[in-house]
Amino acid sequence: MQNEAGDMIDLYIPRKCSATNRLITAKDHAAVQINVGHVDETGVYTGQFSTFSLCGFIRAQGDADSALDRLWSKKKAEVKQQ
Repeated sequence: MQNEAGDMIDLYIPRKCSATNRLITAKDHAAVQINVGHVDETGVYTGQFSTFSLCGFIRAQGDADSALDRLWSKKKAEVKQQ
């Protein structure tokens, strides 16, 4: 689809699961998106967050908790969290 400026745009841009890189389709009603807040050294929220998407497959297998823990362990080194 094109907008008035002639740029190609899509009406629907699918997300990907942060744990498995599977596409999260429009029919995946079990998928969730979680924002994890960043805190400073005193434990006060800084206003920033990291977003993780988990597909319904991961949640159905019961691996959502361990997947989120693994993803945050990798991400917190990047954002300098403790």
